[in-house]
Amino acid sequence: MSDKGAPEVGTLTLDVKSGRVGRVMDHLGSRVQLRPPSGGIEWDARPEDLRPVDTSELLAARVAERNANSGGRL
Repeated sequence: MSDKGAPEVGTLTLDVKSGRVGRVMDHLGSRVQLRPPSGGIEWDARPEDLRPVDTSELLAARVAERNANSGGRL
């Protein structure tokens, strides 16, 4: 975490408000910009809504992302 309480750029974090895992891309004013771990559309979050991600949350996020991108193929 930085001095202002926001995680550092490049850090994986959980946005507890949305339930999504994201990588910190930038800080803009009082907001933090996050992007899904494997890329995608960024979203904004408040630093107080973020916490470090644990291994199981990261794995769940990656599995969900792969499933969404599979198009129903096995």
